[in-house]
Amino acid sequence: MRSLLFVPGDSEKKLEKAFGAGADVVIVDLEDSVAPQNKVLARDVAARSITEHRHQTRSAIYVRINDLSTDLTDDDLAALVPVKPHGIMLPKSNSGQDVQHLSAKLRVHEAENGLPDGAIKILPIITETAAGVLAAATYANASARLVGVTWGAEDLSAAIGARTARDEIGRYTDVFRFARTMTILAAGAAEVAAIDTVFPHFRDMAGFEAECAEAERDGFTGKMAIHPAQVPVINAAFTPSAEAVKHSLAIVQAFEAAGNSGVVGIDGKMYDRPHLRLAERLLARARAAGIPA
Repeated sequence: MRSLLFVPGDSEKKLEKAFGAGADVVIVDLEDSVAPQNKVLARDVAARSITEHRHQTRSAIYVRINDLSTDLTDDDLAALVPVKPHGIMLPKSNSGQDVQHLSAKLRVHEAENGLPDGAIKILPIITETAAGVLAAATYANASARLVGVTWGAEDLSAAIGARTARDEIGRYTDVFRFARTMTILAAGAAEVAAIDTVFPHFRDMAGFEAECAEAERDGFTGKMAIHPAQVPVINAAFTPSAEAVKHSLAIVQAFEAAGNSGVVGIDGKMYDRPHLRLAERLLARARAAGIPA
């Protein structure tokens, strides 16, 4: 998962456009982008649109449901599981236990709709509450459905009373850098994808490109988008370059040739086992992006 594009679940026009935007994942949103009075409408529109477009798009389809503290979760699942989304995005997840709770609900809905147990994956947003940030380590081994973790700043701002998540030059302040860091570490501990949060200023493409580059540098493997124009920028930033693939292949091949060696030399530079692991991760990302590796 490199690019994950949000789209309001109550807009047929935006849904149709999103399915053709080239994102790895389209996230059909039933939560924040849908007004309370439109929740029922959004379920109907989303289900109909997914049914119509699922075989016409290369994107995986996830649905962001309303969080477990609301009385809307079960109705969201009842309406959307029958159309067989690839995954569910869980907002305001407070711990791995919330993922387990959602997994139990999904098991029932899958059985009722003739789907295999575990068919629908889970991608939680783990930093939208203070408790969620502090529980980042609990996602390891929480569920086989867990495919990644991601984070968000806006809801956390409201939860802790921060007037803004960024300083006067656009950098995240300490609390939000901490939440971002915990997301990367949580993903590493759980051995799942680390997905960076949205960049809300969709007309600032230079700033967006810079943030994508920083995210990829720091260990994120993908980023969420709020506008179709952001998708190609994300895909470019998180697709390993031909040079990086070539270098990683050289490292892997050198270790294979060396047998059980803990260190190898390539062009006068020494590489040890952590370099091998990093090379293997990059090649896995390349294959997922359709690049021969």
